[in-house]
Formats: sequence, structure tokens, C-alpha cells
Amino acid sequence: MDQSLLKLRTLGDLKRAGYRTKPVRIEMRDNLLGRLRRKERVLPGIVGYDDTVLPEIENGILAGHHMILLGERGQAKSRILRALVSLLDEHVAAVAGCEISDDPFAPICGKCKALVAEKGDETPITWLTREHRYAEKLATPDVSVADLIGEIDPIKVAEGRYLADAETIHYGLIPRTNRGIFAINELPDLTEKVQVGLFNLMEEKDVQIKGYKIRLPVDVVFVASANPEDYTSRGRIITPLKDRFDIQIRTHYPKTLEHEVAIMEQECSYPLRSEMPLRMPQFMKDILAQITFEARASNEINQTSGVSVRVTINNLESIISNAEKRSIINEDTEIVPRLSDLHSLYASTAGKLELEYVGEDKKDDDLIERLVNRAVLKVFDRCVKLDDLKRVAAYFEQGWGVEVSDRAPAADYLDALREVPGLREAIDQIGVFETPGLMATASEFIFEGLHLHQKLNKERQGGRFSYHA
Repeated sequence: MDQSLLKLRTLGDLKRAGYRTKPVRIEMRDNLLGRLRRKERVLPGIVGYDDTVLPEIENGILAGHHMILLGERGQAKSRILRALVSLLDEHVAAVAGCEISDDPFAPICGKCKALVAEKGDETPITWLTREHRYAEKLATPDVSVADLIGEIDPIKVAEGRYLADAETIHYGLIPRTNRGIFAINELPDLTEKVQVGLFNLMEEKDVQIKGYKIRLPVDVVFVASANPEDYTSRGRIITPLKDRFDIQIRTHYPKTLEHEVAIMEQECSYPLRSEMPLRMPQFMKDILAQITFEARASNEINQTSGVSVRVTINNLESIISNAEKRSIINEDTEIVPRLSDLHSLYASTAGKLELEYVGEDKKDDDLIERLVNRAVLKVFDRCVKLDDLKRVAAYFEQGWGVEVSDRAPAADYLDALREVPGLREAIDQIGVFETPGLMATASEFIFEGLHLHQKLNKERQGGRFSYHA
């Protein structure tokens, strides 16, 4: 947009500059086509949907459709809804002081119609940003028609206005989002009364408030999210409202480990501030992502509820926090998470998993330990060839052992590097580990892999673990 337009202050200025407004659907469509022509990402920050969800969203925008996203928790539904704002124009003109951001060329409220009729080209205008044109509401049973659409204002009636006059309304959230995008999260949680008010507004552009029929021809693109279990004929959604949403798009969890890791890296906010550099080996990232994949495939977990990507993100933050704590205590110069830090993710995982069967013999920690072991084993097998560790295993068979701990300084692991034959060569196969912290985490990875392949025994002694033949 030409930034000089922002200096325009009246309807006449807009006309002389050749400025014209567009319906929201056309505006989003034009901006989407521009991004496609320039080969830009349509919705930046959305990972793993390039071949599935995003093409359907693009089709929906090009067709001018109201859309609903169906998916379990943690599938970026809300993020997608908010990202649609980027397809709006950077600024649009509106009648200054209007509660519902009226188009100065085609006002819909009585107040603005009278203002334009009176002042003509001298009608004052203001400029709206993208953020002012987006509203989001979390659907709950206590949300009312008044919240979303409006309510008769008794003060305006007392001033002499007629009840059938739209000016008697105290506008709700949707009219105040006129010429923008309105999003509803968890749509089926709205009561049937509110759902009826929505589908009338979406198609017929009219609604009954306190028994009075009011016409509100607002220009709004409706988008929503819902859990598939609720969005069925047996759920809590009324059929006419389902019909008003032009398309429904099914979201999903990341299909590849790479996508899970990319989302984890993108969304992780820890450490917030740290004087020490964070060094995160790739195999540690892969293990965290694989733990979530194992949970999504487990028949011990209720898959209808889902296993959110937030599990992976929070687990990453948990092990980094444990590693940072160790670095501070031991006065290390870097933060390097290890396998011995994985115990810290039990707390960030347990609350996000819904067990299929609950009882005395079903404990969260036992399940999480099995998920962790399976994940470590799979990542280990991708990174290391077991046959290349014969010299390391032979060392332990001679009766020697090593101890590891999530509190031990990285320097304590250097003795094992010198004493265990073949350990340094095995670490070099995994990657470049040039610092004591990285060598320590790689050593633990090798020892745990051998243990899970039943080449070593592992014993816990308080906060320390010992590996031996």
C-alpha cells in the first residue's frame, strides 16, 4: 500500500486519490494471489501442512468461503486462524468514530449514512490496521447473543429511537469486526440459541434481538475451530450452522519427525535470558520428537483426546531448564542437555496424556518411561551401528563400569573418554562433539543405547546411574 494514502483524512481525499475499498473476501483473495505469484509462503510459521491443510485453505480463500478447522488439541488451529490476518490489507479506510468500522463509500449503520449525507466529501475518515480487523472468541456455554451480536440499549430507546432501528443496538463482537475476520474457537460449545443467531447472520444478514428483527449486513469472513468428536450429528453442533460453513478442513499432527522438530524449535521460548550458549545435539531433539510420536501410537493413551505438539515443546523446555541448572551449579560455560535430564520431562508430559485405562496398576511414570525407552532406542538405531560398539561393550565385559548423573560436571566424563576403548570413535560417528558438555551427552547416549540393546546393565543409585556388564 502507498503510505502517502495514510495522510488522507476525508472522503473527498479518498475519491481524489482514486482509492477504492473492497469486500473482505476480495481483499484476502487478491493478497493471496499476490503471494502465490511471488512464490511467498501463504501463512508463515505454519509447519507440516504444505501438502495437506494449506492447499485447502488457499482454495477456501480464493472461493470466498467461511471455513472451519477440525482437529484435536495442539494442531495449530488457532495459529492458522490468527495467521489469516496477514492476508488483509495493511490499512483500510473507515468512517471516523464508527463503532462498526463502516466503509465510507457504502456505510451500513444509520449514523454513518446520515453523516455521509450531511457532510459528503468532508466526511472524516480513519485508517484501520490489520489487527483492528480481527476478533477471536473462545466459545463457552455462557457466551450469549448479546456478546457476539448485540443487545438493545435501553438508554438509546429512552432517547426516542424505535426498537426496530439498528441504532438502538449496543453492538457485539461480530458487528464490531465489520470488514474483517471473526474467529470462534471450539464452536460446538456455543448454546443452540447462539448458534441459531450466528447462522442467520452469516447468510441472511439479519438477526432477532429480544424478539425484534434487525438487519445487520456486516462484511465479515467467519472462521472457526472444533474438535471432530463434537462436530458431528451426535455432537453439540446444529445442522443448519454446519451448512453455513462452506468448507471444513481436517488438521493433523506432524507426519514426520523433521516437522515435529521444526515446530519444537520454532515455538520453544527457553532459555528466556542466559549468558551461556545453548548447545542441543540433534539426537536429543529427535528423541523428544520421537517420544511424542510413540505416545500418539500407544494404545495405552486415549487417541481421541490426542497428544499435542505442546508435549514436545514443553519437554524441550524442561530438559533445557534442568541442564541450565546443572551448568550454573557446576560453573560450566555452556548449556548442554543430556539423557540423564530426561527425568525432568515426566512432569511436563504426565498432565498432557489421557490414559485409556486408569487404575493402581497403570501409572503415568511407568508409561512415560516406556515411551522414553522406545524413543531412545529408535533414535539410537538411526544414529549408531551396534557392530561399531564392540570395543566399548568389551570394556564393560572385563568388569569395568561408569557412572553418570544429571548433576555431574561435564569434565567428569572425560575420564571415560580416555579409558573406554572405541568410545571416542563411536561419538565421532554421531557428529562433531568438540566440547566437554557435548562429549558428555554423547557418552550417555552411547551407554544408554547399549543398555537398551541389553549389552549393559543399568542401576540407579539416588540421582546417579551406573552402567556395567
